[in-house]
Parts: sequence; C-alpha cells; structure tokens
Amino acid sequence: MEAALNVPAADDIHAVHLPDIVANEPHLDAPDFPLLEDDEAELLAQQQRAAAEEQLNQDPKVVHFGGQAGVPLADDAAHAYASYCENLDGNDPANPWAPFSSKLDWEVARWAKMRGPTSTAFTELLQIAEVRDRLNLSFKNTTELNKIIDTRLPPAPQFNCEEIVVDGETYEVYSRDIMQCIKELYGDPEFLSSMKFAPESHYADDEHTVPVYSEMNTGRWWYSMQTRLEKNTPGATVVPLILSSDKTLVTQFRNKSAYPLYLTIGNISKDVRRRPSKRAQILIGYLPTARLSHITDPETRRRATANLFHACVRKITSPTRPHALAGTPMASGDGVVRRCHPIFAVFIGDYPEQVLVACVKTGECPKCQVGSDDLGNHAESPMRSIRAARKALRTLDDGLETYIGACQAAGIKPVYHPFWEELPHSDVFIAVTPDILHQLYQGMLKHLLAWLTTAFGASEIDARCARLPPNHNIRLFKNGLSILSRVSGQEHKDICRILLGLIVDLNPIAGVPATHVVRAVRALLDFLYLAQYPSHSEATLKYLEKALKGFHANKFIFEELGIRAGFNIPKLHALRHYVASIRSFGTTDNYNTEATERLHIDYAKDAYRATNHKDVYTQMTKWLVRREQIMRHANFVRWRLQQANIEAAPVPAPRRPRFHVARIPNFKSVTFAQLGLRYGAVDFEEALAGHILKEQFPNLSSAQIQNLATGMQLKFNSVAVYNSVKFSLDDPQGREDAPDVHDVVHARPSYLDTRHRAVPGRFDTALINVGDGGSSTVAGYQVAQVRVIFSLPVKARAAAFPPGYRGPTHLAYVEWFTPFTQAAEPNHLMYRVGRKYRAGHRRHAAVVPVSTIHRSIHLIPRFGPHAPRHWTSANVLDKCHIFYVSSFVDRHTYITVY
Repeated sequence: MEAALNVPAADDIHAVHLPDIVANEPHLDAPDFPLLEDDEAELLAQQQRAAAEEQLNQDPKVVHFGGQAGVPLADDAAHAYASYCENLDGNDPANPWAPFSSKLDWEVARWAKMRGPTSTAFTELLQIAEVRDRLNLSFKNTTELNKIIDTRLPPAPQFNCEEIVVDGETYEVYSRDIMQCIKELYGDPEFLSSMKFAPESHYADDEHTVPVYSEMNTGRWWYSMQTRLEKNTPGATVVPLILSSDKTLVTQFRNKSAYPLYLTIGNISKDVRRRPSKRAQILIGYLPTARLSHITDPETRRRATANLFHACVRKITSPTRPHALAGTPMASGDGVVRRCHPIFAVFIGDYPEQVLVACVKTGECPKCQVGSDDLGNHAESPMRSIRAARKALRTLDDGLETYIGACQAAGIKPVYHPFWEELPHSDVFIAVTPDILHQLYQGMLKHLLAWLTTAFGASEIDARCARLPPNHNIRLFKNGLSILSRVSGQEHKDICRILLGLIVDLNPIAGVPATHVVRAVRALLDFLYLAQYPSHSEATLKYLEKALKGFHANKFIFEELGIRAGFNIPKLHALRHYVASIRSFGTTDNYNTEATERLHIDYAKDAYRATNHKDVYTQMTKWLVRREQIMRHANFVRWRLQQANIEAAPVPAPRRPRFHVARIPNFKSVTFAQLGLRYGAVDFEEALAGHILKEQFPNLSSAQIQNLATGMQLKFNSVAVYNSVKFSLDDPQGREDAPDVHDVVHARPSYLDTRHRAVPGRFDTALINVGDGGSSTVAGYQVAQVRVIFSLPVKARAAAFPPGYRGPTHLAYVEWFTPFTQAAEPNHLMYRVGRKYRAGHRRHAAVVPVSTIHRSIHLIPRFGPHAPRHWTSANVLDKCHIFYVSSFVDRHTYITVY
C-alpha cells in the first residue's frame, strides 16, 4: 500500500500565476433537489430554542440564600486526616505508608484487597518459596493482612446483625449506624471541594427572571427546607438524605439475591455522587430477601412483605429523627463544624420500589391522586398529602377496621408504621423522583418499540437496521431488532439513536398515513433527551413539557391502528412529574437509578463472589468494610505524601486537544492515483491544489479557485494517510467538570482481515464548520463525507507553501452534501441533505483542515416505503442520494442538530 514519495526540490515546482480577476463566474453549488420553503414560525421557534440553549451554556447568575445558612460554629475540629492520623495504630511520620512497612508492602496489600485474586489464591501465592522474603512483606497470608486492616487502620462504620419480628416471624437485617455513615460522607476530605452547605438560586439572566436548576442545592426543596429551619433556629445546615434500594440477583444460577439499601447526601456534587469510584454512595444495610412462602394468601403475603420492608428501613433510619429536629454538630473534611440537620429528601428506585416506599397500590401513582383509569391522560391531578397519610396512620390504635378505612381514605395501604411516618420535615410523596432507566428506556421506549413493530412489521424495520451507515456512536443491529430478547437499558439507549430514522418513510400496515406515528416518536425521544439535561432553565423545562404534550396529542394513532386499547400505563403517567421534580431537587442526574444499578456490582455481586457461600452476609459485610478501609487509607497515604513532599502533588491532566491524529501515519506514502482507486478520492489533486490556492490567496472566490485549481499541476504525487481522527468534544452546556464526549471519524479503504476475509471500506460523514458554527443549531455547519485524512510530507509542504507558512498540518479530503435547509422537516424535525454535485455529475469535493471537522454525524438514508435490498451498511452512502441528519446520536448532537 505504501508508495514511494518522489518530491522534487521546491525550486523546481512551477510558481502559480494568477490571471486577472474574472467576474460573473458560474456558481456550481446548487443542490440537486429544491430546498424547503422558508417557514417563519419554524425559524422563530428555532431561534428561541437556540437562545434557551445558549443560556445554559453560560455561567449562571448566583444568588446566595443569605442569613446564617451553613454558617460554621465557633468551635472547629481538627482536619479529617489529622484525626485519621491520631487513630492510626503505629503511626510513623517517617513512614507515610504506616502501618505497612514500605511502599511495596502497602501496594501489595492494596492490590490484594482491591484488584487481587481470592483470599485462598493470595495466601497460596505468598507461600511460594522466596516470594514473601524477596518482597519483604509484613504479612505472610490473607489472615495476617486482614488482621492489620481490622486492628491497625482506623475503623469504618461496622455492620451489625439484628432481628426484626414481623407477623410473628423473625428476620435478620444487616445494617450499620446511619449517623456514622452520614458523618463519614459529610466529613470525607475527598469531597470537600464539591460540598454544598447552603441553598443557592441560579438564574440565566441578569434580571433574575429565568431560574436555572442543576445541583440539588439549586432546587426549591432545599431552599424551602432552609427557610423552615431558619425560622426556628438560625444557622442550620441541611443534609439531604438520598436513599435507594433495589433487589438484585447475585448469581446467574440458583436464584440467589441481595437487597441492598444505599445512602448518599445531597451536599456532595452530583458529578461525584454518580461515580462509583468516588465512594460517595455508601451501603447502609442488606434487607431480608425472604419470599414469605409460608403465607399462602397473596394479599396477606404482599402486606407482610411491605411491613417487613418498612420495619427494617425504620430500624435503620430512626436514629436521624432527633438530629433532623434539633441538629447535630458535624465536621466537614477541613474540620469546620456546622449544625447539621439530616433530613430524608429523596428516594431512588424503580416503580415496584416506589409504590412499596409510598405505601400505594401497584397500578397507582406514588406521587399524586390520579385515578388508575386516568393514567394515560395529561390532565393535572392533586398531589398526595403527607399530612392526610400521617393522620390516617395515627388511627392504628383505634382498631383494625378504623385503621384500614382511614388509610383507604388517605390513598395509602394499611402498612404498619411506614419508615417515613415519624421522620421530621420529610414528605415521601415528594421524595419519590423520576427514574430515567426504568420509566423511559426500559418503560416507554420498550412499549413504543413493540407498538412500532406491530404497526410497520418487524421485517421492514429489521431490513432498515441492517442498512444504516456506520458511525462511531451508533450500534448497528445487523440482524435487526426483532431477534433481541431481554433487552438491556444500554441496548434501549442504542435503539433510541436510530429509532426515528427507521420509520420516517414508512406507512403503517393498515394503510393509515404515518404522520402522527412519526410525531409521537419524535416527541417521546425529545422528552427522553431533554429529561437528561444536566442543567435546566425554565425555558428548557417548557420544551420538556411541550414534548410530553406532543406525545399525548399524537398517541391516539396507536388506538386507531388497533395496537392499544388505552394508555393507563403508570410509567407514562410518571413523565408528568419530571418538571416538578427538577424544580424541587435539581436535574435528573441527581437521582437517576442508573448510578445505583451500577453499585450492585461492587456491593452485591462482587461481595457475594468473595464469600464461600456460607453465612454470606457476615462475609460480605466484612469484605466491604475492609475494602472501604483500604480505599480510605489510600487517600490518606496520598495526602500524607503530598504534605511531606515525598511525592509531588498530582498535576491535573492537561485537557486533551480537540482532535487527535496518530503520531505515525497508517500509510506513509500513498499516491494520488491510489487515493482515487482505493479511497474514492477521484479529484484529490484538484481539491488539494484548491486548498493550497485558498491558503495563499484567501481573497479569491470559490469559483476562481476552482478554475485555477483545474489546470494547476502539483510537483509531488503522494501524501501520508491516516485511518481515523479522534475528537474530544466539550460539554454542550459548558460544564468544565463534565467528562468529554469522545468521537471518532474513520476514513479507511477495504482490507483483508487475519482470516483473509474482505472487510469493506468505511468513510464516515462529519459535520464541518464552514462558518461560525456554535454549540446549538446547525448554522455555520455543513455535512460532508470524509474520504481521506492526510498530511503533507515535509518536502511537499515546503514546496507547496512559502517559507514560514504555519497553516494546518492535518487535512481531510471531503465530499460535500447540500447545505442545511433553513427549517427542518415539519413532522420528524430532521434536516434533509443530499449529495452535492458539480458539472458533469461529479461529486463536489474539497480539502479542508481537520480542525474544521466539528464531529461525526450520522445520516439516515431516505429508504422510501421499502428499503432497497441491494443496499448494505457498507454501500448505502454511495447508493442513496438523499438522507436525514439524525439528532439522537448523543446529547452533544441533539443540542447541535435540532
């Protein structure tokens, strides 16, 4: 593949002579299909949306609560690590790794507990002749290592096994002191930089008329709670307790399960809370998983299950009651002491957990009083009253019939003392928050996919799936969607990215126009993506409400097609409460179940695998506590090394450049002829000549450059070629602490794999910045297919450009698509683009700097009523001529292309 590069000296390359400027050059940029007519209303709506998105891209205007909220007390404690040092057995200022004898001793111990094999395997390793002696370890087996952790490291909150009696049966619950856990989270110095001690009001405008919601302390709940506490005893610091529970299988066979209960606090930033490696979520208990099979009556069994759950959680949470009322001194990581009020604020769980916690019947809403027959309507319903529920619960001593009647009147089940009954300042009906994973991905999207399959037929949808072009962020379901079973949340996310594009040209089997189906799908996808914004303003919340109204306005089509007989779906009704929850507790990434689902791996599945399957909870809790002690000691060792300057303080990793190309090209020398044959870059030399002219003479028009480039002869005939370019995209809402969005654009020819099978070439489409493209709207961007990613060898670069030229090093040969129309298509709201041609039906190509590539973009072919069967994923970009630009690749694309 590599071709020899024979570049003559710069003096031998003919200079480019420019003729006089020729006026009235022919314009060759006209698209091959008419553009849509301007729609003033649509353009105005897009401008308003862009303004709303741009507000979120700016730093908010912050108004602090004022008063004495979060004010420190007079007497401060020592820094958390200073206290840790005092409790460390064998502390030695000369040995920062104490109680371990050396750095190697500590590193081996940490590896054994965090990354190592089983306890038995580690002991066997140390028993190999000379291993322990050569490593000079202070322990010779797992038992001795565990003894060091248990006796010499400062203790972590310990688990206790207690018995709970419910309906005459005794059950074991493993839990630890919740107040110790709260203080552990609140006082961890690793969280200090992300801690919030008082509510704040954020606004998008200088006039403070457009509220912005993000972190939990920007929501109305915290502000209201702070106001309530300040009326009685000024100087309170609210500590919002966030509980979550979910039963999970710990084995693939034998049906073993665990029922973990997790705790975190809203004072810690949401970006820290949702990362398991940060330990901002802590396990506070394992609830009983008994099925109560000895109770034969189903209704009685359900009531006993609810009583058991609430009895266990009440036992765990009851220590917070006096402190929620009067407050308790708590020291943050820097030793500053404040009067803290731990208040139950949020419960995270799927729908079965929500109805269990709220004590409502399955099929009802755990937040409002909507009737079970009205769940499919979009009408307002009054919220459930915590006062009425507590009043009903107080009638327990008045007799069973009175109690049951009072609970029914209050809309709750007659549970024996729910855990939230006596928790001060708490409202369980408000505390139940949205659940993106189960309500949208595993809920409404799952329903929607089944409805669309019935409406359009599985075979046609599968055929379109197999013919979508590749993209770095797109999963290609080459065998279709109909064969999927037990679809995971991640698979539903992948389906979201392509779902709308699969149906835009279809008509339902019944022959009814698909307009309302398409609008319903678009509205639900809009809701799903908007609901996951990490920052919301009142303006964007209106778009969230509009999307939900749009779905309700078009869902009737599924009834007309005979697919649904009604929409009494609790998960559909739950979408009605997203806006209120965002206003109360901040955006949904504060309380999404995806974060707690991930915790099951560490706190349940891995913990179970570390046991010998006998007396499992005793072993699991010891295993978890020791890991916590090791992780806490690792942070302490790092801090002590920094304090002693033994090791330099970690320097923040430099922000990755926006794009990255491999240091060594995949092919050092590829001739222009080979680029035409293998890469399809048939006009490469002319396009490169045009780029050179444009760099040297930027005042020339496009037509003039094209005329000159046609006759220009380059004195070199090869370039260095790369297979891909990687992009690191900034967060579209401007958050500096947000992880980058990673993207890749591929441009590689076909090749033979290791088994000598032909692998087709891949030339991705990308969004090119041709003007002043921003973070929202497509203005300033144009779609192109990237055919070649290359750079000029040193001699060729010196020959092509004058001395001292510092233009772009990495270039791309692209084939243009038509510019974006001024407005998107009215039903599916996707933009339509097509191949752009020059005279003679030649594709309009150009060479552009790689730095102008904004990101990859996914194009949906316009299949028509039936996808042509000769199209494949590999050739569809060449066979099809008109495409729709997908908005749903990821949130970055969604904000840019709408």
